[in-house]
Formats: sequence, structure tokens, C-alpha cells
Amino acid sequence: MQSGAYGASFAGGAFDFPGFLKQPQTILRCLSWIFAIVVFATIVAEGYVNVTKIGTIKCMFNGVDSACSYGIGVGVLAFLTCVAFLILDAYFPRISSAKERKCIVTGDLVFSAVWTLLWFICFCLLAHLWSKTPENLVLVRDAPRAVVAFSFFSVITWGLLSYFAYARYRQGVSAFDQEYRDPANDHTSPYPTGQYASSTPAGYQQSPFSQSQEQPGEYQPPTY
Repeated sequence: MQSGAYGASFAGGAFDFPGFLKQPQTILRCLSWIFAIVVFATIVAEGYVNVTKIGTIKCMFNGVDSACSYGIGVGVLAFLTCVAFLILDAYFPRISSAKERKCIVTGDLVFSAVWTLLWFICFCLLAHLWSKTPENLVLVRDAPRAVVAFSFFSVITWGLLSYFAYARYRQGVSAFDQEYRDPANDHTSPYPTGQYASSTPAGYQQSPFSQSQEQPGEYQPPTY
């Protein structure tokens, strides 16, 4: 396969750790990983308040417990997904199979697009519920604001990850098409695709013995 397929500069070789850290995908995954920790850790630590009037624990987002559960679930899964794809990105240049690379890049594109949508839903849901939260559920204001803000930041980072994954996918498909082009349809090939000419090349001189060998005459004894 082509060594530069699907965004990898080579197949095999030593691991370039400084170059890996400078890649846009690595930076965005680390940011997404941090944002996910902030969201689900904040909800777990301060997302539930004790309402003294009813004696129960409610979610700080208008008392809707499913909203807190949704934020925790999306955050935890985003955290695990970032770790998994960071490992795959580090191992990606060592993969020599075009099929395996395509599966990884396709999975990255699908997961990034799905999580962009999930974070957008999370941001819209939590921002809407926070605007309608009564005062008896507002014990701290910084925690819910942080959850809403970092949910919005996650939409941006996962959207950019989707863009880079799509660019890597298009790059891999283009490289694969160029490498496995059919020679019969390649008009830029220096070799002719037609049949060889049957005529004698110009400038060719026939051997002087060919005519006598093809049409032998009568035997003449030598003269002594």
C-alpha cells in the first residue's frame, strides 16, 4: 500500500512522539478529554442538591434527574472514546494494511460526528433547563455554568475532529485511487496500450545471405 495513505507519512519505523503531540487531532482529543472530565465530574460532585422541603436529592438543572444522567453518560463515554482514539492515533503509522487504516479512519469520522451531535443536544438541554431552574435548587452557580460552557466547548472540539477525520478519509481514498489506477485506462502511461506494429522497423537492412538461404540454387562444384 502507499505509505502516505489516510494521513500517515510512513508505515512502520520509530514512533515520533514530538510530532505526534503536535498533530491537530492529538491536541483536539486532549482538549475534548479534559472537557469531558470537567462536565461529568462537576455533575457527579455538585450536580445534585438536597431539597429540604421535600427531603429528596434533585438535579441542579431544574430538578430533572435525566438531564444530569445524560450529561454524565455523554461525558464518560466521550472520555473513554478520546483515550481509545489517542491510542489508535499513536499506533496508526505502524499499520501497513490499507483496509485496517480505512476502518480506523471511518470509525473516527462516525464517532466524532455522533459525539458532536450528542454534545450539542447536551448543551441545548442543560442551558434550557438551567434558565428555568428555581431559586431553591440554585445553591452554587459556578458548577452549572461550567457544565454548560464546557458542553459548548466540546461541540467545537468534536466538530473539528469530525472535519479532520473527513479530510483524512478523503486523502486516503484519493491516494488509494491513484495507486491502483488501471493501466489500460491510464492515458499518461509511457507504454503503448495497442498491439505491437507488425511492419518492419524503418532503417532495417535485410541480411545478404537471407535470400540465398531461402531460395537455394543447384549445386555447383568448386573450380580448382
